[in-house]
Amino acid sequence: MKYANVLVTAAGSIIAQGIIKSLRLANIQRSSPVTYRIFTTDINAQAAGLYRADVGVLIPRPTSPDYVDRVIKICNENKIDAVFVGSDEELMTLVTAKEQIENDTKSVLIANPEKVIRIASDKWTTYTYLKERKIFCAESALPEDREAFIRKFGFPLVVKPREGHGSLHFYVVNNNDEMKYAISSIQKAGWRPMLQEYLDGEDNEFTSGVTVDREGKHVMSSISMRKTLKGGQTYKAFIDDYDSINKCAEDVAIKIGARGSINIQSKLMDDKPKIFEINPRFSATCPLRATAGVNEPDIIFRNVLLNEKIRIRDYRKLVCMRYWNEVYVPISTYDKTKNDKVVQNSDAFIPNYF
Repeated sequence: MKYANVLVTAAGSIIAQGIIKSLRLANIQRSSPVTYRIFTTDINAQAAGLYRADVGVLIPRPTSPDYVDRVIKICNENKIDAVFVGSDEELMTLVTAKEQIENDTKSVLIANPEKVIRIASDKWTTYTYLKERKIFCAESALPEDREAFIRKFGFPLVVKPREGHGSLHFYVVNNNDEMKYAISSIQKAGWRPMLQEYLDGEDNEFTSGVTVDREGKHVMSSISMRKTLKGGQTYKAFIDDYDSINKCAEDVAIKIGARGSINIQSKLMDDKPKIFEINPRFSATCPLRATAGVNEPDIIFRNVLLNEKIRIRDYRKLVCMRYWNEVYVPISTYDKTKNDKVVQNSDAFIPNYF
C-alpha cells in the first residue's frame, strides 16, 4: 500500500468537497493501492472542508501576490505529492504557475493543459471552438448581434457570463427589457455577457464526467448522468447507460486535448446531445461517480503519479438524491483556526441523524 499526501484547494467549495469525498471513499473502500492523507486550503476559516481534512490551512486569495508562494510552502512543508484544484477562481492562477510549482516542490499539479482551460473557461470561446469543428452545440451570440439572434430564435433566450460558473448571473429572458437588464447586470459584475439559445425540457439535461490519460490519447473512464438542478447544482441524478451522451463527451474530451478530468454539459435534443458548456476540471458531481465505481480523483492520481494504465467501463446504476447536511465545529476550534491559520486533529463532527 502506497501512502500519499495530497492538497485540495478551496475547501469551502462544492468542487473541493467532492474531491475530498472521493479520496475519502477510496480510503474507506480500500479500492485503490493508495491511501490518501488530505490537506486542504481556503481563504476563510468558515470553510467546512478545512475541518474534515487531516490538516487545513488558511491562505491568501488567489489574486494575492504571495498566493503561489504560499501554496509552494505548504507543499514543501507537508511533502505534498499532488495538488487538486478545488475552484474555478484558482484554476488559471495555479495552471499558469504549474512549472514553478513543480520545479520548486516535489508536487504534481493535477490539472488540464493551459490551452484547454483557456478554451473551456470562456463560454464564447468554447462555442466557437465547437462550432468550427462541427460539434452539435447550443447556438450562441454576443450582445452586439442580439437583434439578428432574436429574429432567428425568438424568446425565451439565455443570457449568461462568458466566464461565470454555476447559476450566478444566469438569466432566462422573455423580452428585450429583460435582456437589457441581464446584460447590464453581468457587465456591472465585471463579466462579459453572451446569449445562448434556450434548450427546452426538464428531463433531458446531462452532466458527463470524462477522464483522459496523461498522454491525452485514451479515455480512462466516463459516466453520464441525467440530472435535475437546484440553485445551479445537481440536486438529483440518474446514473445509467447513456451511450450516445457518453460517446459524444468522450469524443469532445479527446478532441479538445484534455488530460485528466473534464466535465461536459449537454441536453438531449432530437435524440442528439447538444453541448452547452464545458468545465475543464473536476465536477462537483465526482463523488456520485466515485460511489458508482468510477473514482476520478483516484484514477487520475494513479495514472499521473504511478503511471497506471486504467480503463473502467462498468459501474453501478444508481439514483442519487442530494440533501443538506451540517458540519459542527466548536467555537474554540474555529477561533484557534482563525488565529493560527491552521487546523489539524480537528474535533469537528457530523451527527449521524439522517
